Amino acid sequence: MTQPSPSLDHPADLRRGLGFWQATAINITQIVGAGVFATIPLILGVLPGPQALLAWLVAGVLILCDSLIWGELGAALPSAGGSYHYLLESYGRSRWGRLMSFLFVWQILLSGPLEVGSGLVAAAQFSKSISPAFKAFDEANTLRFGIETEGQFLGVILSPTRLFGLGMGALILALLYRRVDSLGRISLFFLAAVLGVIGWVLLEGLPRFQPALFLETPANPHDDTSPLPGAALGAGMGLAIYSYFGYYNICYLGSEVKNPSRVLPRSILASAAAVVLLFALVHLAITGVIPQADIDACKDNITAEFMTRLRGDWAGKLVTVLLVGSCFASCFSGTLGYSRVPFAAAREGHFLRWFAAVHPVHKIPHRSLLLIGGLVLFWSLFSLDMIISALVATRILEQFVAQVFAVMLLRKQGLPIPWRMPLYPLPCLIALVGWLFVYAGTGKIFILLGLGTLIVGLVVFLLWSRSRGEWPFPIREKA
Repeated sequence: MTQPSPSLDHPADLRRGLGFWQATAINITQIVGAGVFATIPLILGVLPGPQALLAWLVAGVLILCDSLIWGELGAALPSAGGSYHYLLESYGRSRWGRLMSFLFVWQILLSGPLEVGSGLVAAAQFSKSISPAFKAFDEANTLRFGIETEGQFLGVILSPTRLFGLGMGALILALLYRRVDSLGRISLFFLAAVLGVIGWVLLEGLPRFQPALFLETPANPHDDTSPLPGAALGAGMGLAIYSYFGYYNICYLGSEVKNPSRVLPRSILASAAAVVLLFALVHLAITGVIPQADIDACKDNITAEFMTRLRGDWAGKLVTVLLVGSCFASCFSGTLGYSRVPFAAAREGHFLRWFAAVHPVHKIPHRSLLLIGGLVLFWSLFSLDMIISALVATRILEQFVAQVFAVMLLRKQGLPIPWRMPLYPLPCLIALVGWLFVYAGTGKIFILLGLGTLIVGLVVFLLWSRSRGEWPFPIREKA
């Protein structure tokens, strides 16, 4: 029988201060953010009319199955870094687990800040709706550096609203530089705020829902010219998945959760189930009020247009402010979670040891936090559609697909598993097929980006291992 690794013991320099409600709040505040409000127009662009709801529902089935995988892994291996430890222990910490965990850290340095940076981009995009004059000022002072390809702009955008997003990111870093128990209380406040935004949209939209508007399909819907069957659904699911990302965020803080074998699976499942239901209802509420033909014109902030039509200009401005606040909450939770990954890898010797430091007063991995925060600020200058596609493509293979096999391997090792998914292995098989389908729908450029990230990470791992005299090269005896 494989014995649990000492690395999974709770580090004495981190505090267990997060319970079920704080854990669920950290998950949901990262999920809600801008996602559902920013991606509804994008999903309608690839799946016009009522078909767009299918993307939310099918992607919802995928994340519910995947949440069972996260729950089982999190209960068995609760530790800072989440997936890093799941892959390291499941695949074998002395051989293949080293490779899989390294590839995870490699891609999370790209995809984690991409995910959080997208929230700052969305906040900048939403802020244009504060006033027509401000929108005109922003557009007149916007600089773009990049190329157009496959209908997407790939490059950097500099504008007053992007500088606003950078300022938000800097404020988030300042707030995160404190003890984890106070961060849990802040997350509960953010949870109430983001659920308040969704609640207002549902209360205004569902009673006024017009089936004819929801069922309306544009006269010239986008043709699915991809050679892959169902590619439009795959692309739509990829956008929905982006909105759902975060249901597992608390796993990255496993060493800071009270009673993790019970709290982690419960908070993950509760978060996933809640957002699948809420996001489908938000989609119905908005598309049942705004005609499909009008959505493209207000895609920068469809929620503000929705509220303006129902309650007037004041409501559009107020919901814009609330959406910016929701983005802030999401970026706060995301940066908090991802900041623990380089720290966990550094403690194991799989990343630069300098990032293993814990702040002597606040008891947080402050250097790792500053690394992730700096990368978030960098990606906040890029275009949103590029960020979403790159994020989904780079994460699927090294993390989600790898974890499907990780839970199977873990069961064979004989380690104690405090919580087991129901209907095993069916959720694993559904998740595997679903993730590969979504990956195929991200588009040729981003499929190649995902594969390229994997290959470059493999090369870096081999160079790193050779320099240290570690597997798969002849093992060098430590002095």
